[in-house]
Amino acid sequence: MRVMSWNLWWRFGGAWRERESGIVETVRQVRPDLLGVVETWAGEGTTQVARLADELGGDLATTFVPTALPPAPDPPEEPSQAGIEVGIGLLSRWPITSTEVHELPHSQRGGPPPTALLATVAHPLGPLPVIVACTEWEPVFAADHLAQVTALAALATEPRLDGELPVLLIGDLNAAVDQPDLAPLLDVMIDTWPAGGGDPAAVTLSSAVPEAPLAAAKQLDRRIDHILARPGRAGGTITVRRAFLAGDRSIDGRYPSDHFAVVVDLEPSG
Repeated sequence: MRVMSWNLWWRFGGAWRERESGIVETVRQVRPDLLGVVETWAGEGTTQVARLADELGGDLATTFVPTALPPAPDPPEEPSQAGIEVGIGLLSRWPITSTEVHELPHSQRGGPPPTALLATVAHPLGPLPVIVACTEWEPVFAADHLAQVTALAALATEPRLDGELPVLLIGDLNAAVDQPDLAPLLDVMIDTWPAGGGDPAAVTLSSAVPEAPLAAAKQLDRRIDHILARPGRAGGTITVRRAFLAGDRSIDGRYPSDHFAVVVDLEPSG
């Protein structure tokens, strides 16, 4: 199965409509079975993942949950942001049979909670647990970041998720694997990127993108978007056939997002 992780940059930057066609075209070319997205949106009677499913065609399942990371601008930076929720979402080739919303720790930042989405996907070989999340990025909230990563590790290793298929964690974790922030997750899950032969020099937040957040020094020019996995049963293995980036080229003179997407081809066994 092909799994894709992408930060879609919400309606930031003032040109989300112009970027949308590039997002659709990129996903159409990649053809993921599962697409986990962060910095996605809901409003005006729809969601970005639902619009994406409509554009792609076929019987695709989608789900969206709001989150507080990143916070929506207050006041809005431009009119199209007004009343639009920030969220995380999942698009699946197979039915999504259940969803849970898990609040993540945020005692430093306070305010509304960041969340993680836990979805159960009806894969032909059995239930497939998929977690989608975005974690804290600001250095001043480093304790929140570590607490959130720790909470995600606890969620991903809950025994009730055990089964024939692996447990997947998809999202923008705002740290690279060589940074200590991700240690709690990497203690219990594998990074599918090197397992699939991904370029060790790959980055998903690149300073080469004109809209790159240059102030995000901790994350810039690093691979901070991830697809992590753990076997669904003791002694199980994770087999990754390929790992590559998508959305890392401009389309009609514009990058689809300020992040590049991570794509891996997994064997559907845990």
